[in-house]
Amino acid sequence: MISVGQRAPEWCVNAYVNGEQKRISSDEYAGKWHVIYWYPLDFTFVCPTEIRGFEALRDEFRKHGVEVIGASTDSFYSHEQWFGDRKTFQQEITHPVVADTNHAMSRAFGVLKEDEGIAYRATVVIDDEGIVRSIGVNDLPVGRSPAEVLRTVEALQSGGLCGADWKAGDAFVG
Repeated sequence: MISVGQRAPEWCVNAYVNGEQKRISSDEYAGKWHVIYWYPLDFTFVCPTEIRGFEALRDEFRKHGVEVIGASTDSFYSHEQWFGDRKTFQQEITHPVVADTNHAMSRAFGVLKEDEGIAYRATVVIDDEGIVRSIGVNDLPVGRSPAEVLRTVEALQSGGLCGADWKAGDAFVG
């Protein structure tokens, strides 16, 4: 698994981007902060809560100059079918969602559950210099909070010492 402080692996993959299949790569995010979050599988129950949460906060992330990228080991066609389900996703999913069918990206970041061929619920924050600044990995049944990922990004970008539950505008510690 990669570690905080290391350069993020390079990647080039197919993705669902606004309903279209596109090839995206780490090169497109060079010089930009970005968050990559992995989820295990399409057509499940916990995963859409996270995807909707990241989508709902996309503008907030962008205010901080941060791009959001989703990822799973499902195919583009699976993403296309699932994201088109207006019962599950009332709002369009506009951030890219990687279709890591060969598992290369998940494996490069060390978040692949090899015995099942799916990704753990993982979140990686990468700064504008391509350095991993935060990693979080949950086991499959437990979702994560996109708002906490945003708070972490804000804290990392603040340049100060940020205590527990620090929020933008709070005083730094020390």
